[in-house]
Amino acid sequence: MTEYSYERLCADMRRLALTYPFLSFHTIGSSVLGKPIPAIRLGRGATPVHINAACHANEWITTPLAMRFLEEASQACAAGDVWHGRALREVLADVTLWLAPMVNPDGVDLAQRGVVPGQPYGEQLLVWNGGSADFRSWKANVRGVDLNDQFPAHWEEEQARRGREGPGERDYGGAAPLSEPEAQALFRLTQALDFELVVSLHTQGQEIYWNYRDCEPPEAAGYAERLAQASGYAAVKLSGSDAGYKDWFIQEFRRPGFTVEVGLGENPLPVEQLPVYYEELAPLLLEALDIGRERAGGRAKARQRRG
Repeated sequence: MTEYSYERLCADMRRLALTYPFLSFHTIGSSVLGKPIPAIRLGRGATPVHINAACHANEWITTPLAMRFLEEASQACAAGDVWHGRALREVLADVTLWLAPMVNPDGVDLAQRGVVPGQPYGEQLLVWNGGSADFRSWKANVRGVDLNDQFPAHWEEEQARRGREGPGERDYGGAAPLSEPEAQALFRLTQALDFELVVSLHTQGQEIYWNYRDCEPPEAAGYAERLAQASGYAAVKLSGSDAGYKDWFIQEFRRPGFTVEVGLGENPLPVEQLPVYYEELAPLLLEALDIGRERAGGRAKARQRRG
């Protein structure tokens, strides 16, 4: 595999739909260029947990990583197997996984293929990219907006810190929070499903960011250490960063949210190392499901005590 495009994602979703009829496929919105943004549901538990990937275009390797996790989890559920020490059927009787595998499909295709003939925004994109036809380092969507600087969590402060006055390959948060349809889709999904826990996959650094302006729950640091032990990554208390999806989720819901920086190197990470990244990531994602399940159990016990 040399790349993982939106077209390939759609083909993989069609294949998985035929193989695992218990998966549920949804469209949560559309990109600037009209591509449907998918979300896939696995499980039937009352507690929803969310994972998203490829918010940044040049971090597209997070999509095949997430899709491999979904497929192997589905295999374990279908067979009733124990996978990485967990009976997935039991876990997913309590937890439902909602995966948004490619938040930024226009940007991913741009980062992989560059400006193609007749592409909307083509001339502007070349200007925004400094005149270069090489878009491999492009992080933003096709309008030059960084989707992980788009959320209403001290957005104005992040804009001032970034100092970006207009569209480009990275770090421009748009004219206003949630100006971009891709960010709107993730925002609406999160509000509608009221997730117990979220994980946003990025690259690179082998780090886990778990806090936001003291809005995180007290147990969040302990959860981050569990994810760190599962993956070998470092749990990092971050400051001086706003307007990300994880930031907004923690601020809005006061529940655990994590940005996971997969792998180590320079973006885009080499696809040849995907098996290595997956061996780091899969145990982390399973641990996140376990944490969601534990939190669901804790809430149920609290309700029983109140009753």
